[in-house]
Amino acid sequence: MINKILSVEKIRELMKTGTLIEYGSDLLFSFGEYAQEALKITMELNTKYNPPEKIRELFSALTASKIDESCFIMPPFYTEFGKNIKIGKHVFINSCCHFQDNGGIEIGDRTMIGPNVTIVTINHDIKPKTRINAMPKPIKIGKNVWIGADCTILPGITIGDNSIIGAGSVVTKDVPYNVIVAGNPARIIKKIKE
Repeated sequence: MINKILSVEKIRELMKTGTLIEYGSDLLFSFGEYAQEALKITMELNTKYNPPEKIRELFSALTASKIDESCFIMPPFYTEFGKNIKIGKHVFINSCCHFQDNGGIEIGDRTMIGPNVTIVTINHDIKPKTRINAMPKPIKIGKNVWIGADCTILPGITIGDNSIIGAGSVVTKDVPYNVIVAGNPARIIKKIKE
């Protein structure tokens, strides 16, 4: 069987519907091909000094979408696909973040992401026979969110506007708006009053 490369638009469409990424499929093959492009771009991004405007240019190429000039990204940055990341305005992403974006990552305006944050949109079945297949689930991060250092956001999570994720937290459930969560698993520890 000869695999074909799917367009970025087709992949984004399939990921919105939660299409299973089956081993040996055109979809998995396509992710592998786009991963090579992501490696090339992140290597240029991570291995030499680039001024902020060049970083945004590289990040725009990585995500296949224009990154607003109000955004500030601190390399190094890691992703294996890149084309399913959507970033709002005035977003800050600190160094050493890992975005596994196959399933889709959306980041709202004025969100701050601390160093070493991992955002994961892929899971696997617990059954050994089908574990090799990947199950995508998008992550949506609202506006004015602050994600502290060393956090992990798991597949399918929505984080509400204005919320704070305490450093070192593992987010396993949706986070409502206007709360502070912390821990492993992350739990609500305080409500934020406007």
